[in-house]
Amino acid sequence: MATIYYTGCTLDGFIATDDHSLDWLTSRDIDEDGPMAYPAFSERTGACVMGANTWQWILDHDEDPWGPKPTWVVTHREFAPTQQVRFTDDDVREVHAQMSEVADGKDLWIVGGGELVGQFHDAGLLDEVWLQYAPVTLGSGARVLPRHVELRLEEVARNRDFLCGRYSVVR
Repeated sequence: MATIYYTGCTLDGFIATDDHSLDWLTSRDIDEDGPMAYPAFSERTGACVMGANTWQWILDHDEDPWGPKPTWVVTHREFAPTQQVRFTDDDVREVHAQMSEVADGKDLWIVGGGELVGQFHDAGLLDEVWLQYAPVTLGSGARVLPRHVELRLEEVARNRDFLCGRYSVVR
């Protein structure tokens, strides 16, 4: 079981605009059956965690917000309860332990944002980073990972518009 940050990002290292938009990402061409694409990645994960801004974006843009995968949203905000989503302000070590219990031996997915991923890294719980680089720059916004993290490149692929990289965390 690995704990993986899987996300798209711009060439200049942002995952969202200043106003939390992902329009730059959703307009790009990707082969859903191609290398490092979301459907195959999702199949290997048993639980996921995200921050409040990511959850709010999903609520605002998805008519069926989130599937059957056990999910944690780390937040201090109030959200309407859902069956598969647990809202918490627990430390990431506790969240990770809870996720591990229900993941059935599958990988754990940190959806975002970057600060939450950084907390998992700081706690020694981040194993891999998978980035799908889109051919666009934003100049500002939410950083993909707003702290120093040492990574080792493990795999590279092209999926239509995206340059995809899989990295392991150097401990």
